[in-house]
Amino acid sequence: MTPYLPILLFAALYAAATLAWRLPPVVGAAYLALSVVCFFSYALDKSAARRGERRTPESRLLVLGLLGGWPGALVAQQWLRHKTVKQPFRRMFWGTVALNLAGFLVLSARG
Repeated sequence: MTPYLPILLFAALYAAATLAWRLPPVVGAAYLALSVVCFFSYALDKSAARRGERRTPESRLLVLGLLGGWPGALVAQQWLRHKTVKQPFRRMFWGTVALNLAGFLVLSARG
């Protein structure tokens, strides 16, 4: 499975939700902005890890993903090879992705 498949599937889900429920453009902009913030948070954490400096708390990375930055987190994990091995974090990460998608569907359908 390609590591970017979840992002492609979300893009299709987002497009379908936009057509079905006329999502405002701010929803897509929020996902994009949070993804950029999340990507750079992972990059800063990876850099701090290499230098042996204070790290970004995993809880912060997970909350950013939960709020909608998970596509950026997924790209960062692949490009930077960061947070790809630690299984407890990986399980929590995918849990936050599932929660975000569930929230997205519920809020989009209500909109």
